[in-house]
Amino acid sequence: MRSTFVPCAFFTGLFASAHAFAQEYPARNIGGWTVAASKDKEGCFVTRTYEGEGETTLLLGLDVDGGNHLSVLNANWSIKPKDRWKLTFRLSNGGYSNQPVVGMASQGKQGFVTNFEAKFPSYFAASKALHIYRDKVPVEQLSLDGSGTAVAELRRCVEIFSAKTTARAREKGRSGQIPKDPFAPDAEPRSRD
Repeated sequence: MRSTFVPCAFFTGLFASAHAFAQEYPARNIGGWTVAASKDKEGCFVTRTYEGEGETTLLLGLDVDGGNHLSVLNANWSIKPKDRWKLTFRLSNGGYSNQPVVGMASQGKQGFVTNFEAKFPSYFAASKALHIYRDKVPVEQLSLDGSGTAVAELRRCVEIFSAKTTARAREKGRSGQIPKDPFAPDAEPRSRD
C-alpha cells in the first residue's frame, strides 16, 4: 500500500483549528470523538484524546479532494518535528508495514503525521483498535470504539465543504486557483480565499 507525506505545517493547522471551528460546521461530539471542520475549510477531522501516560491524541483528517491524514501525539514522546520513521500500523482486519511518518509537535505534544490510501478512513471506521509499532517496540495501542459513527459524520462534514467548493467554482465559471501565468517558473496555485 502506497502513501505520500503531507506537510507538517498543514497538519499542525488542523490541530490549531480545534478551537476555531468553521461556522458552517460546528464541532460535534459523536460517540466519544470530536468531529470538526478544519480552519481552512478544505476538510474536516475526527479526534480523540486518551487518558493515561502522556494523554495520547489521535486525529484523522479528511480533505475535500479525498486525501487523508493521521496524526498521533503524546506529551512523553521524544520524536522531533521533521524526524522521519517507518512504523507499522495494525487495524482489526489488516495493516500497513513500513509506513513512512514525519515527526511533528502541537499543543505541547510530540508525535507524527502520515497519510494513507483513500480507503483508509473506511478501514479505520470498521476497526476496533489501532496498534502502532516501531519495529517490535509498541508505540501505541488505541481503542477505536465509536469510530464508525464518527467517520460517517466526518464524511458528512467533508461533503458540506465539497459542495461549497463546487458551488464557488460554478459561480466563477472557472477555478480561482489558476495563476495569471501557469507556465511561469514560479507559478503556484492561488489560494481559494
